[in-house]
Amino acid sequence: MKKIILILSVMLSSSLMIGQQTMTPELLWQVKRLSVMGLDQDGSTIFFKVKTPNIKENDFDTKYFKMPASGGTIVEINEDAVNANDKNISPDGTYKLFDEEVQIEAIEGKDVYKNLEESNAYIFSDLDIRHWDKWQDGSYNHLFYKEAGADDNTGTDIMPKQPYHTPQRPFGGDEDYIWSPDSKNIYYVSKKLKGKEYATSTNTDIYKYNLASKTTENITKDNKGYDTSPAFSSKGALTWLQMKADGYESDKNDIVVLENDVKQNLTAQWDGTVNSFLWNNDGTEVYFTAAVDGTIQLFKVNYPGKKRIAPVVKQLSKGQFDVTSIIAQKNNTLLVTRTDMNHAAEIFSFDLKDNTFKQLTNINLDLYNSIDLPKVEKRTVTTTDGKEMLVWVILPPNFDASKKYPTLLYAQGGPQAPLSQFYSYRWNFQLMASQGYIVVAPNRRGMPGHGVEWNEAISKDWGGQVMEDYLSAIDEIAKEPYVDNDRLGAVGASYGGYSVFYLAGIHNNRFKSFIAHDGVFDTRSMYGTTEELFFVNHDFGGPYWDKNNATTQKVYNEFNPITKVSNWDTPILIIQGGKDYRVPIEQGLSAYQAAQLLGIKSKLLYFPEENHWILTPQNALVWQNEFFKWLQETL
Repeated sequence: MKKIILILSVMLSSSLMIGQQTMTPELLWQVKRLSVMGLDQDGSTIFFKVKTPNIKENDFDTKYFKMPASGGTIVEINEDAVNANDKNISPDGTYKLFDEEVQIEAIEGKDVYKNLEESNAYIFSDLDIRHWDKWQDGSYNHLFYKEAGADDNTGTDIMPKQPYHTPQRPFGGDEDYIWSPDSKNIYYVSKKLKGKEYATSTNTDIYKYNLASKTTENITKDNKGYDTSPAFSSKGALTWLQMKADGYESDKNDIVVLENDVKQNLTAQWDGTVNSFLWNNDGTEVYFTAAVDGTIQLFKVNYPGKKRIAPVVKQLSKGQFDVTSIIAQKNNTLLVTRTDMNHAAEIFSFDLKDNTFKQLTNINLDLYNSIDLPKVEKRTVTTTDGKEMLVWVILPPNFDASKKYPTLLYAQGGPQAPLSQFYSYRWNFQLMASQGYIVVAPNRRGMPGHGVEWNEAISKDWGGQVMEDYLSAIDEIAKEPYVDNDRLGAVGASYGGYSVFYLAGIHNNRFKSFIAHDGVFDTRSMYGTTEELFFVNHDFGGPYWDKNNATTQKVYNEFNPITKVSNWDTPILIIQGGKDYRVPIEQGLSAYQAAQLLGIKSKLLYFPEENHWILTPQNALVWQNEFFKWLQETL
């Protein structure tokens, strides 16, 4: 009997221990990643795939599933059984759209000199020499159509010999093109600019290609900023997302409708910016997602049509989560995906009558049930100019307010990216808190979700009020008795990496450790080597050689981290991707070399084949382990 009791006791103890483990880098890289593939023709079945990291193979394993759109039993299927409604098939079923790379220009040495087949030289005489992580090799994404039943990929190129991209590089997909409801026209997004104009402009347009005449019309030629995401309502109204300012990638994004030659901006009077949208089934309203108050929520706006009434925007959902996509409308519900800082994406339905969510998938249930989750608190901090700033505070699992914890200030990138309830596989707050750190994540100046003025306030002021926002956040939270003021660190990537480099020169001994990933270290060399010049032209104010521009000179001098290196005195880990052409390699190497020559404890973590992000599983685990090893050594 005693033996049985002992066994039961051990079993009970083991089960409690299993429930009390916390997130680790290895566990994070077991989290399954869901993405929706679409619904079937009648909207009754939803198809999705799940990618699971395979550390040994340094890749991902993919499985395919289907379930009723209203929720219910999930069934694993073969990839060839995914018969989701294909938006690329014309409505009359005759043709199919597809895109392929086409060689247009001779840029590589072997193409210019046909007898030198082993040459790997590139020959340029204009800009647009590289983008994101790829050198311009003379190939362009082109859009084709073919008969729907054709087996091969031979089709009609709707942009023959044109040196322009559809889909857009680096991130465009088949959301960049659609059929007209009558199957007679193709609408697509392209930035039909070359060289320096391409590098300095955001002026994408929506083009209409007629199959019968093979002619192309620019639908949005009057707008000089981004025009993206074309879609039609059920009543045939063409709709897209529009930014007005050329060269400003984070301008207010509005929903524009064109019907019967009348154009209406549905969100012009609303103080926010749209992420994505979906027409309701009867073509009378548009559902959309947008950042608000440190989250991403569902909204709707009515479409007045010919009625002389103003569109009205209404927020539908509220809560501590992000609605990351709208999949479809099914009767009186929306199918969406949702995340929060403790949970990766899952499929939910949203009841449009009572504004409630129902979770339809739970692919990581076992993993999350086996770990203790951090607590995410929403705080408000008063900034130095009297504004109220939202700050997320993530507390370690099993938090004990009587103890003191090392604390990290998290600096968000972008710089105009929302700090919402996202779930990252690198900058994962759940993981950071689970290693025993409090994370302070301020919605500082520059982030959408707090009005257009707040969003725009960071441009040309990178080292100004935003730095005060960071310090206000950490100083306020550091007043809590559970924060160890002798163990404060600051971490961030991209603009967040810039923030770390800048804070290292002005922090007045607040921080004991820094980590900067792909951060801007020298604004002058950044201007000289980054690829999307429209970004630095807007956010820096123009080139560094414009001596008569006081704003620009402030960015390249006072707001330049390299000018404050003589003040550096704190250990710093610097991470750099070799194929990061957005914030190129000399930024990280220059910062590391400076730290080394100053005699500061420093480490360089270099990924030759990664870009601005870390995408492969084994490199990601190296990143996570080095991240926390550094904090253990220095904090």
